[in-house]
Amino acid sequence: MTEKLRRRGYTVRRYEYTEGTVFPPHSHEVDKIDAVLAGRFRLEMEGEMVVLGPGDCIAIPKGLVHSAAVLGGETVISLDAIRENSF
Repeated sequence: MTEKLRRRGYTVRRYEYTEGTVFPPHSHEVDKIDAVLAGRFRLEMEGEMVVLGPGDCIAIPKGLVHSAAVLGGETVISLDAIRENSF
């Protein structure tokens, strides 16, 4: 997944989030893609909720307010991908 995103022009960072991790509503100054390699991650944006599992990804446009939380007891391993020219 990392190489696939890099070939599409993204800079990719890997993160691990443990059980109980919650990100309150926030936004980013760049377009990004969140991809999940392990665990389950709940994202809420624009009144919609989605649960991402291994192999799932979602685009989060610049400025879009969203929140996220780890579901269950398994650590989430996540890739954050942003366009190099959007720093």
